[in-house]
Amino acid sequence: MQAFSDLLEQLYYTAGTKAKSQLILHYLATTPDPDRGWAIAAMAGTLRFDFFKRNTVKKLITERVDPELFAMSYDYVGEVSETVAHLWPEFTLGEALPSLSEVVDTFANVSKQKVASTLANYLTIMTPSQRWALLKLGTRGLRIGVSARSIKQILAEYGNQDITEVEKLWHGVTPPYTDLLAWLEGNGPKPDISNAVTFHPVMLSHPIAQDDIDDFSPEQWQIEHKFDGIRVQLVCNTTKEEPEKALFSRTGDDISHAFPDLLDSVDGNMVIDNMVLDGELLVMHNDEVDTFNALQQRLNKKKPTAALMKTNPAGLIVYDALMLDGKHLTESPLTTRRRALEAWFDKNGIQGHDNKSRLHLSECLSADSPTDLRALHKKVCENRAVEGLMIKRSSSHYVPGRPKGQWYKWKRDPLVVDAVMMYAQRGHGKRSSFYSDYTFGAWQDEQLLPIGKAYSGFTDEELKKLDNWVRRNAIGRFGPVREVKKELVLEVAFDAVHPSKRHKSGVALRFPRIHRIRWDKPANEADTLINVKALIES
Repeated sequence: MQAFSDLLEQLYYTAGTKAKSQLILHYLATTPDPDRGWAIAAMAGTLRFDFFKRNTVKKLITERVDPELFAMSYDYVGEVSETVAHLWPEFTLGEALPSLSEVVDTFANVSKQKVASTLANYLTIMTPSQRWALLKLGTRGLRIGVSARSIKQILAEYGNQDITEVEKLWHGVTPPYTDLLAWLEGNGPKPDISNAVTFHPVMLSHPIAQDDIDDFSPEQWQIEHKFDGIRVQLVCNTTKEEPEKALFSRTGDDISHAFPDLLDSVDGNMVIDNMVLDGELLVMHNDEVDTFNALQQRLNKKKPTAALMKTNPAGLIVYDALMLDGKHLTESPLTTRRRALEAWFDKNGIQGHDNKSRLHLSECLSADSPTDLRALHKKVCENRAVEGLMIKRSSSHYVPGRPKGQWYKWKRDPLVVDAVMMYAQRGHGKRSSFYSDYTFGAWQDEQLLPIGKAYSGFTDEELKKLDNWVRRNAIGRFGPVREVKKELVLEVAFDAVHPSKRHKSGVALRFPRIHRIRWDKPANEADTLINVKALIES
């Protein structure tokens, strides 16, 4: 635990990807199994359980210090783990720290009734930096400037392997990664995941530029709708005694439990050997695509009710195939993969708009020139279930990550309203000293009603100005939240607006972000709730 704590502290105060990589490489080379594997999992975000809840941490600290002191300290620091790490009043000198793997094992096996006391005992024998490391580990809240992609690159460098080899294995191996590390060090065979139902790294696109549109040549590209759902991967394996099927999000999370109706529609007779399909998860009524709001009602449901599955049935529009009938296709060009998909759909009788499988092959669109492409984009964006266009190079292989010049996304222009800032709250991590999270509202008669919250879209320089404005114009306090004078107009961009029974305003915005700060505009000229509701798609 000492070595892990030291590593996190060094990473937190180290700038630069290369310098961070060197620290982690040294840790891997000098730390024994299984500690280093658990550290990898913590940094890469692959720990699959919380050791304890944040509320447990808050309860422990407020039992030991004045709650008002904690509230004031938290408001100043802006981050729970760091606040508790420094404010914890008890310290027992001289007790040996457990190893990282001992901490993981303890919390994985301790009863719920003893979690709080176990955590308190650990915090009492630790220094502030060690407490911070434990609290961040236990709540899976590490923000140290190291992404999961960076960890894979570091592991590839550690084992002198190509990163694609690490990425192919990544979702088929589990913490503490002893087999993976043994292979990377030349002390064991390459982990065999050939028969595993697991996630495969996805290929991503770049936003299209005007120059790319001007250079468009129809014979080089495949054009498809970009639907407003979530990217998923359908994986099936019928070689096992008990055939397996799973649905993964684009980040590799298994979401099968939330969409049993989709998985049940995939007949085992349709799949020979292994199959991996890449597509868009949507709510679909036969071939009619519903809104993202309809899909959102299905997301994060551990066990959807029969009624919900009936009113909001899941469907999958299939874009691509990484594997069909046991044949790997990722090194084949897109044209070959497309023909294989079309043949598979035909073979299984999945044609037309009335198929019980709930699988639908993505439609290929056509445009003969840059002018046609712009007209096509305008036309498809009239359908609010469509986000825009996907434009893929016909010769592209399926490469994990975001290779340049292969796939482009051309999203619709965002919706925009002028709203009035109502409340502000400090951010987290590097933004913990700034008021960076803003709640904004629209007018209903003489009253402002909150319609959303945003914490992105502005530059660092704009953040400093916004923070200064909040501090000078605060008129009330609700814990860490500051109420401000209703004077500053924010031009807010968002992807869609939906009716919502959860909000007093009756609306919810999808992906709101600050588009512009309207220092020049009087608050009474901001948009009304009627204006906002007029943007709801019928």
